[in-house]
Amino acid sequence: NHDLEPAGTFTVDRAVAGASVEEFDGLVLPGGTVNPDKLRMDSAAVAFVRDFVESGKPVAAICHGPWTLVEAGVAVGRTVTSYPSIRTDLRNAGAHVIDDEVVVDRNLITSRSPKDLPAFCATIVEQFAHAPAS
Repeated sequence: NHDLEPAGTFTVDRAVAGASVEEFDGLVLPGGTVNPDKLRMDSAAVAFVRDFVESGKPVAAICHGPWTLVEAGVAVGRTVTSYPSIRTDLRNAGAHVIDDEVVVDRNLITSRSPKDLPAFCATIVEQFAHAPAS
């Protein structure tokens, strides 16, 4: 399980606490188990995700990425997919969960796992291309 191993370190332009939804045209939430778990424990990241979903701009999440949607309270009433182990969390948060490669529900794009990356990436490109630019 490679997502538990330390990866590279990257310099960011700014921390999420200093970012504004208005500056971005779309958001992609990472998969794996560690990154989504850290994001959902960061109140600034959770607020940013909530604001992004509510803005109507495209938001994509793969694998365990939808955990942050649960924490942000934006999974309620949405049709999503995810890695199998977090589907109960999504259902408990009020989401309708289906087992498809990629699911698009309005501005929300979700996918199950790395094996679905080709379809997930193609859908992100398509959805982001049709979204209004900031």
